[in-house]
Formats: sequence, structure tokens, C-alpha cells
Amino acid sequence: MAVHEHPPVTTTDPTTTRHAGIRGAINRRPMLWFFAGAMVLSWIAWLPYILSATGLGVLDFRFPALLGTTQFLGVLPGAYLGPILSAFLVTAATEGREGLKRWVGRLTKWRVSWRWYAGIIVGVPAALILATLPLSGGDIRFPSAAVLVAYLPMLVIQILTTGLSEEPGWRDFALPRLQDRFGPLVGTLILGPLWGVWHLPLFFSEWGGYPHISALAIAEFVLAATTISVVITWVFNRTGESMPMALLLHVGINNFASVAASDMFPTINFEHSDASRISLIASGVVAVILLIATRGRLGYRSPDQAADQPLPKVPA
Repeated sequence: MAVHEHPPVTTTDPTTTRHAGIRGAINRRPMLWFFAGAMVLSWIAWLPYILSATGLGVLDFRFPALLGTTQFLGVLPGAYLGPILSAFLVTAATEGREGLKRWVGRLTKWRVSWRWYAGIIVGVPAALILATLPLSGGDIRFPSAAVLVAYLPMLVIQILTTGLSEEPGWRDFALPRLQDRFGPLVGTLILGPLWGVWHLPLFFSEWGGYPHISALAIAEFVLAATTISVVITWVFNRTGESMPMALLLHVGINNFASVAASDMFPTINFEHSDASRISLIASGVVAVILLIATRGRLGYRSPDQAADQPLPKVPA
């Protein structure tokens, strides 16, 4: 009697195959997935805000104000949903638990010299004041007592909102990868414009001053995002990839513009286009100085250099 041998039966779990396919695709193009996720997730979440009476007015309702602004309820959810969630998902898919530990580790690296804290907290307003003086015709006022009292508490609020919603994605996830692949300057010149473009839908809302907005103002904003990114890259690298320092620099610019600038310079409109122009001037000058002083390296050290050498004490 003949014995018929049957080949072993194999089963394929379609769910496992699908997950493997998605993970493989993310591993092949992690930066593409991150930037696409950051843009799409935020833009979808911002649609109600943009279409409401706080924006284009297509929908007949208005977002309520919280602490004097509609941005907490209209903008912040989308900001949290985009860069930080996209960074988390792509890191988990490509690097697993160890990658997530490194990602969180940079975010909690707050133990740096007090000089960095002092330099950023004082230096950012100083640079913005110097950039604003020529545009104001020298009309500058000492900030009121209310501004002085509110400045640091509002800085903390900015850190917990704008800073934590954006920087875990742009600088904690994207910057190290772009630097390692393209170098610090090219990597920053890729990241900066994309960071600026991420904000574009918001220009069709109260956030961007709609309907009083121009193509020039948007271009200035994207350019400012790029020059600010150059400065943040240098701070990030020089502090040993300390996210709190990068975050503090970012929100320091926002905080000065929203809390102190109008009080100090009553002839300047800091709510919309003038704020981007002044940020562009201040950060542009600092960025050029840093690029010349560091010969374009912006404090960057390759992973091998970082493992073998202590952090240098001068710009490198």
C-alpha cells in the first residue's frame, strides 16, 4: 500500500503579515512616515478650528476661549496629536523599547549647567529686543509690573503646551536622525522648513491672523522657523542633546512675543506678521554667527565621537 506524504500545513496569520508589512515599510522610510504622520494627524485635528468661525467661517460655531485665547481648545489638541504621537509610533516600530528609552531620556535630560538656563532665559528676550528696536524707531517702554509677574508662569505654561507638543517630535526624534544622515547643517535645513510648513493650515485661523495674512508673512514665518532651527540645533548639540534646553529656547521666543513684547513696544504688532519678521531678524543674526564660529558643525559630534570624547568647552 502506497503511503502518500503530505507537505506540512502552514498557516499565515493575516494580522501578523499586515503588521509586519507596515513595520517593514516604516523601517525602510522612518523619516517619511514621521513627517507624514506629524502633518496629517495635526492637520486633520485642526480642521474644525480652521473651518469654524475662528477661521474660514464655513461652520457656524466658534471655539470657546480659555485664558483669553481659543488656541488651547482649537490648536493644542492637534499639536499634541501630530509630532509627538508620530515620533512615538515610528520610534516604537523601528527601535522598540530601547529606542523609546533613548527618546524619553533626551526629553528628561535637564541636568545641564545653570549657565545654559540663564543664557537662554536672558539671551532670548535680549536678542528679540535688539531686533525690535530699529523697527520701533527706538520707542521702548519698561515692562509693567503685571508683565514681570506673569512672565515666568507663562513660560512654564508655554513649556507644558507648545514645547511638549512639538519638540519631542521635531528635535527629539527628527534632528538626531537627520544629523547622523546628512550632517548638522543640511539636516537642520531640511527640518526647519518642514517644521514651518507644519503650521501652514493655522494661517487660515485666528492663530495666523486670518483674514489679514499675506504670502510674504507666511514665507517669513517659514524662514524664521529655519533660522531658529539652526540656533536650536547648536543648543541641542552643545548641551549633550538636552531636550529641555531646546524646548526652553523655542518657547522663550513665543513667550516674549505673547507676554512682554506688546507692552514694551506699543507701536509694533506682535500678534501676527511683525512677530515672525522680528524672530527672523534676531535668529538669523545669531544663526549666521554660529555657522561662522562653528564652521557649520553647530556643535555636532558623530555617534563615535560622542562615545569617545567628552563634550567640548568651546563651540565646535
